[in-house]
Amino acid sequence: MKNNKIIERMVWIVLLAIVWELVVSTGKFSTLILPSLRSILHSLYLSISRGELLVQIYFSMSIIMQGIFISLILAMVLVFLSLFSKVFTSLLETIIAIAHPLPGIALLPLVILWMGAGRKAILFIIIHSVLWPLVLNLKTGFQSIPEVYNLIGKNYELNKLQIMLKILTPASFPYFLAGMKIGWARAWRALISAEMLFGAANSIGGLGWFIFEKRSFFDLPGVFAGIIVIVIIGILIEDFVFQSIENHTIKKWGMST
Repeated sequence: MKNNKIIERMVWIVLLAIVWELVVSTGKFSTLILPSLRSILHSLYLSISRGELLVQIYFSMSIIMQGIFISLILAMVLVFLSLFSKVFTSLLETIIAIAHPLPGIALLPLVILWMGAGRKAILFIIIHSVLWPLVLNLKTGFQSIPEVYNLIGKNYELNKLQIMLKILTPASFPYFLAGMKIGWARAWRALISAEMLFGAANSIGGLGWFIFEKRSFFDLPGVFAGIIVIVIIGILIEDFVFQSIENHTIKKWGMST
């Protein structure tokens, strides 16, 4: 099934590439607007061979992984606290209602004033993008678990933390994984946008800065090369990382068909 999905993706990518080249070959569009695939791939090769793109990929991936890890810890703490207090639960639900629909990019003016245009500001935007969908899905997952699970934990004399870690979290794993998928997608978009606006942080830029820099020098093949890398990373994370986790957990445990 997985191999068929990969083959289907490759077929569609090849067809889209052929259509792209056919449009370029008509000569109706300037190469400054629509460059050929050959020039895009050449620019991608040069950027990788010089090492600049690899450094920028590492910068983007390191900061987004750091943001996801911090968000995961914060989400677990917030959801755990909500198990102890109905007042805190009400407060948390209100904060989620306010913060979850709020795009991270909308907070950029405030973040720049508070933290400047650097790594901390980008990290803040990533945490905001990941935290709320993760908290929301964890809460939904916990609330969907039958009360008998809690009773079983109490019969084994488990405290609330142990019940959360040993019973509630595994039982609500499909919701957790869904929250991670949503958080990753939101964080990835926010990261690229923030890097394009903030520029380089600590003399090192990420993929967003790579695209912004190429655009500044009217290097359109370089812009498309950066976009291709962003798309490839997104597909790899979605189809291989998350799909692999789902196959080895949710589907293996019989939680999904």
